[in-house]
Amino acid sequence: MSKADKKADKNELRDTIVVIIEALLIALVFRTFLYQPFSIPTASMQQTLMIGDYFVASKFTWGYGKYAFPIPLPFNGRIMANDPNRGDVAVFRNEISNEDYIKRVVGLPGDRIQVRGGILHINGMPVEREQVGTAQDTDSFSQTIPVTVYRETLPNGVSYLIQEISDNGPLDNTAEYLVPAGHFFMMGDNRDRSQDSRVLSAVGYVSGDNLIGKAEARFFSIQDNIAPWKIWEWPANVRWDRMFRSVYQ
Repeated sequence: MSKADKKADKNELRDTIVVIIEALLIALVFRTFLYQPFSIPTASMQQTLMIGDYFVASKFTWGYGKYAFPIPLPFNGRIMANDPNRGDVAVFRNEISNEDYIKRVVGLPGDRIQVRGGILHINGMPVEREQVGTAQDTDSFSQTIPVTVYRETLPNGVSYLIQEISDNGPLDNTAEYLVPAGHFFMMGDNRDRSQDSRVLSAVGYVSGDNLIGKAEARFFSIQDNIAPWKIWEWPANVRWDRMFRSVYQ
């Protein structure tokens, strides 16, 4: 091999490495500042988000807190901050368990939140709830139980489906919670299978500093939480009808 050929090979290798580094940097910037992908491992947000759903959350909608970055940064507050609205689906860091959670925002700072007989109350007023049917709900332990499906409509008009096993479960009758300033009250749509802000010792009020992003759209969905790289299992298990759709539809 001539010196010219060796030099050409070195230049080609260098160019390949540069392209790979550039691609990784672009992906890192996209994930940090624009959209981050997540998957759903538990049943707490069914039917809105099913076990095996993959979705993206927008990072810029509510600004950037310390947990918006790949490695949490040592600062408080949010850069370019905007607050969630009632009914938004939020990804946030639960500092108690040090895990990322996804729940629906039902309470804003200063709100009084209570559940009575399975019905959500905000500032003393019951939230509208209409029964729309029944279903079978399967959790991450493959335990299937019948549930009642309701359409819940918040005071700001945001409407979505929730599920209840019954209206007399452990979290169906609670004390009244007063949401502190700078915090939000989160609940799962699968009300009797969700550990959320109703459990103060496990989740509690969520600081705005801990928001990571607003859930936006599903881009993949597969039954039984099968790993997406198992392409040979796609034909029988991919939920095509859930892909490329807003989580608010």
